[in-house]
Amino acid sequence: GPVSPSGAPLLRLAGARPRLRLVSVLLTVVLLVFVGRLLQVQAVDASAYATKAAGNRYMTVTLSAERGTLTDRNGVALATTVDAYDIIADPSMFTPDQSKVPDAPAQAAELLAPIVGQEEEAVARKLAEPDSRYVVLARKQTPQVWNQIKDLKAALAEEAARDRRGAPGVLAGVFSESTSKRVYPADELAAGVIGFVNAEDRGGAGLEAALDGQLAGKEGLRTYTQSGGRLVPTAGVREKPAEPGTDFELTLDRDIQWAAEDAIGEQVAESGADRGYVIVQDTSSGEILAMANAPGYDPGDLTRADPAALSNRALEDAFEPGSTSKLMSMAAVLEEGVAAPDTHVTVPGTLPRADRVFHDDVDHGTWYLTLNGVLAKSSNIGTILAVEQLGKTRKETNRILHRYLTGFGIGRPTGLEFPGETPGILAAPGKWDASQQYTIPFGQGLSVNALQATSVFSTIANGGVRVQPSLVRGTTGPDGRYTPAGEPKRTRVVSEKTARTLSRMLESVVGDEQGTGVKAQIAGYRVAGKTGTANRVDPETGRYRGYTASFMGFAPADDPKVTVSCVIQNPTRGSYFGGQICGPVFKEVMEFALKSLHAPPSGANPPALPVEFDPEKQ
Repeated sequence: GPVSPSGAPLLRLAGARPRLRLVSVLLTVVLLVFVGRLLQVQAVDASAYATKAAGNRYMTVTLSAERGTLTDRNGVALATTVDAYDIIADPSMFTPDQSKVPDAPAQAAELLAPIVGQEEEAVARKLAEPDSRYVVLARKQTPQVWNQIKDLKAALAEEAARDRRGAPGVLAGVFSESTSKRVYPADELAAGVIGFVNAEDRGGAGLEAALDGQLAGKEGLRTYTQSGGRLVPTAGVREKPAEPGTDFELTLDRDIQWAAEDAIGEQVAESGADRGYVIVQDTSSGEILAMANAPGYDPGDLTRADPAALSNRALEDAFEPGSTSKLMSMAAVLEEGVAAPDTHVTVPGTLPRADRVFHDDVDHGTWYLTLNGVLAKSSNIGTILAVEQLGKTRKETNRILHRYLTGFGIGRPTGLEFPGETPGILAAPGKWDASQQYTIPFGQGLSVNALQATSVFSTIANGGVRVQPSLVRGTTGPDGRYTPAGEPKRTRVVSEKTARTLSRMLESVVGDEQGTGVKAQIAGYRVAGKTGTANRVDPETGRYRGYTASFMGFAPADDPKVTVSCVIQNPTRGSYFGGQICGPVFKEVMEFALKSLHAPPSGANPPALPVEFDPEKQ
């Protein structure tokens, strides 16, 4: 048969007909594959392809929700959201090719840096980033800043159009993106309570964190059509609008808050103290009118804040309550009927109990005091002796006292649900050791926060009823409807008679020259209050070091409107006695609050309760 030039035999195809048949079979197979695929695309994958095609045509963006506003009780904004702009750039437009300028990044940086308040080198570095199409030059700038850049950009573009061949202007690659910014119009005012937001605009501390879920609102979605590389918002299709956050009206009063911050700030600085706080509470409603911390901070500029100040110490610090405990001990003794204000208490200079010998703040011989005098002179020994009358056994005494302490709110949260709040420490009565059972009555071996202590005085002012404190007066939802906050929880702790008696005793502390609260007297008003000077447990070492000075009280004593507390931690200059350093702060803030609330002046002072008795006339 025929061979190829190389000598290999050649395959011989039969005539033309078999060749045609082979071609037609191959064509049929190919055609069947195409038809099958077409059917699959049309019938089976149609929806998947449609979705994919739509995905290529549409783009969905998130619409951020406007954060709710926090105002004081009179509608004054304390935290609100304003329009802002992120200033961005496309570095590819600053190359010599694109900009037609050899050093566009440096030229642009020289113009932009002073406007956005940054270093020229830093801005130039960002604009010269190779292979980048998007850099953020400055975040959350005011509309004024963007307008300034926009005007400059337009002027340069105009100039470039006149001068150079096809040069776009050195700021052509600078743009803006709309965003929003959280601002605090009152700066440092109530920062400890308000808190701040983090870089993602979510609550970082304080009420901004506690109420974040409601303040933040709900994000929306908007779908854009892509047409020839440009985005066109689809006409009313597929838009889920963002739902703005809830607005909160707080119980705070801006002016009273300001007076409280002013007074405590000055005294903390003057006495070289670690810190201090003032709380002002509406006695009958439990609403907090002011909660001031010193030192404070500006939530709008956290870079300059002392990290230790970024919290609400009035709720986060636990300290030994000292005299506030004596007041609760007196409440128990009076309510249980084991003593009256004029009951005679013979107070020796020292008192041996368990494995200790107890003393008073001042060395003294035997004091002949009434129960009222024990409170007026803040006698530890007198308090121990009075409390010992509560039960037949020490165990029973401890149990009864513990019941009153918890009734006043000690050892449990205040109900504010504030982030970081301490419930303080109060052991169960069966766990009190030999020494605690004598120290707890006068305020050592347990701890409280400043609001818990303030609440004890409000409870007495309120006729023996504890009202749960509150910081929120009401809310306004996205629909514009205002909803007042629910009624606070009220609990009777002691009878009205006991509360009235305690109020009289507290009044004689302030009114009586022998009392320790003389610096807290206010012309025209009857004031009931108590000083405190407690040994301070150093949070670093857990040992006693320095003092907690305090003064707490309410006015007018004959018709209480306001409770004010002042606490100063570790004063190092001048006196450390509560009456000396907190008395004047209490007076300044209380006077301002009474004027603000138009409280009518008091009637005549009641006759002073006796402080001492004559042992010869027993």
